[in-house]
Amino acid sequence: MTAERTPRIVGVVWALLALNTLGSAGAKTVVPLPRSLIQMATMGALVAAFVLALAVNPRLRFRASAFVFLLTLLLVPSVIASVHLEVGLGALFRCARLSLFVGTLWLLSRWWDGGMTFVRHHIRMYFAVLVLVAAGLVVSPGTAMPEYYGGRLVGALWPLTPPQIGQYSAVIIGLTVLLLLGRRTTGSSAAVVIVPSLVLLAMTHTRTATLGMIIGLMLAIGSLVMTSAAARRFFAWAVLCATVAAVVFSSALRAWFLRGQSQENFSNLTGRAKVWDALLSAPRTLGEQVFGMGLSDKSFDGLPIDNSWLAVYQEQGLMGVTIVAAMLMVLGGVALLRPPSLPRACAIFLISYVAISSYTEAGLGDASAYLLHLALAASLLMTPAPAAPPPAAPAPAPEKTPVAEVTRQRVPRWARR
Repeated sequence: MTAERTPRIVGVVWALLALNTLGSAGAKTVVPLPRSLIQMATMGALVAAFVLALAVNPRLRFRASAFVFLLTLLLVPSVIASVHLEVGLGALFRCARLSLFVGTLWLLSRWWDGGMTFVRHHIRMYFAVLVLVAAGLVVSPGTAMPEYYGGRLVGALWPLTPPQIGQYSAVIIGLTVLLLLGRRTTGSSAAVVIVPSLVLLAMTHTRTATLGMIIGLMLAIGSLVMTSAAARRFFAWAVLCATVAAVVFSSALRAWFLRGQSQENFSNLTGRAKVWDALLSAPRTLGEQVFGMGLSDKSFDGLPIDNSWLAVYQEQGLMGVTIVAAMLMVLGGVALLRPPSLPRACAIFLISYVAISSYTEAGLGDASAYLLHLALAASLLMTPAPAAPPPAAPAPAPEKTPVAEVTRQRVPRWARR
């Protein structure tokens, strides 16, 4: 396959995929939006993304990707478990959604060349979502920071939860910092993204997103330390500032981290541990252990699971857990084998962030923003497509010899005397 320029419509397709992963359940909005209407918008975005990707890639040209192959393989336990309808017809609907999501990624893989094009699409899309969140905060502060969420920031114009907003903020902050270190953007442009995103992240009080961003950035910048002076300076200043903040603002940081919770509530992860214990102790048949119970809304007995591994075990069984683990291991292994570069650093940040978030957030077994983050990492780890060889120059046509010259050459020398 030859290297080619990425069409602009590919950015639209990527944005539609991100729109589909926003979800339809969350906080109360200023103008009540029926859930059916939101589901039509998100599912319509996915269908439109698939149709546009097919239109821009009509010859079905793909690039081999172990990540997308494993994601396709994840459809096997999803379909096997969902056809039994133990969780209702919604399971088959979610299987169709995951199939369209994976198919669109296959169509987009044609333009995965290890460049930063999709990183910019990723940042623009989620920054647009954060602008919508900020607009809701301005329009109705009470709705945007409700008491039933403990005063944490939610989406007032689109039903987004604090963990979602924290995730989007953390991811685009990390990617923008890496772009700045790689001199792919200016300081002013980076500040426009980083500063408001940091404010929104702090207002969500999302601990997982904050820790994932910090640890992911440390690993990503650490991969650049040996080859980038800017990365070394940033790393040194970050360590110094973190040390000062930990000493001076220790009480404030501890209060923000606890979010007013008791020590017991914090130790069982805000009640998550009780749900996890109940899920693991529930009786299962051998088929349910291997293939799961089918795609659902990531809940158990009406309570959110909030753990990607247990959610995959519940829905796709041990086979699904094995495939998801293989996806992360393949991406991590390829990232370690690549030479130091900005795309590799961005991929390490995304893989690390998703791996950390998977402990308290669900989404690795279904179409979600976490799978989109990993797809972006997979695109960054692809090697550039080989350049097309220059066309061979046509052989010069033989010169025509004049007839007189031919005649003269054929005349014997003694006759010309």
